[in-house]
Amino acid sequence: MTTEKHRGKFITFEGSEGSGKSTQARLVYQYLKRKGKKVIFIREPGAVSISEAIRKILLDVKNKGMSDVCETLLYMAARAQLVEEIIIPALKKGINVVCDRFLDSTVVYQGYGNGVDMDFIKKVGQVVTQGVKPDLTFIFDIDTKKGLSRKGKVKDRIELRSLQYHNRVRRGYHAIARQEPKRVKVIKVNKGKKEIHQIVRRYIDNLIRKR
Repeated sequence: MTTEKHRGKFITFEGSEGSGKSTQARLVYQYLKRKGKKVIFIREPGAVSISEAIRKILLDVKNKGMSDVCETLLYMAARAQLVEEIIIPALKKGINVVCDRFLDSTVVYQGYGNGVDMDFIKKVGQVVTQGVKPDLTFIFDIDTKKGLSRKGKVKDRIELRSLQYHNRVRRGYHAIARQEPKRVKVIKVNKGKKEIHQIVRRYIDNLIRKR
């Protein structure tokens, strides 16, 4: 990796279903572009052809028989390709990367949610990310029922899971925030989209100024 001074910043957006994280991620991408910053926007799983193909398998409601470990490894495989193909090359070139979900999602959805061994997730995660960690992570926190109600009638394989499952995911995010307060900023989803974006922008401006 290049020296910290010239390396791009890696910013990730996390949150339970219906939290608005994807909207806020795109707003930050647009904001950084307007400021003249080099920036790309990507999503997980996806963003490159191999990872997009894996995404379709993971979210297809027909794949009911998928085991928890298989699910975990598919998310990791999609991430490994994205890190190799886009994230590391971009950061080395000094390009800022705005990413909708990253390793924290696997920790909470497959770890806290499904009960997959956390040490296993972290060990595999270390390999697939090649040691790359976000400089800043936003977690958008919303009441579980309220968030799920925002998803509409057509839900994917993960969204269809029980309220109890999604509550475990939310608790997992809270645990990560407690463990890493320097990296992780929790944003309560109790205001309008524009007001939340203003809060997010303050953290973004502070991060960019450190370069």
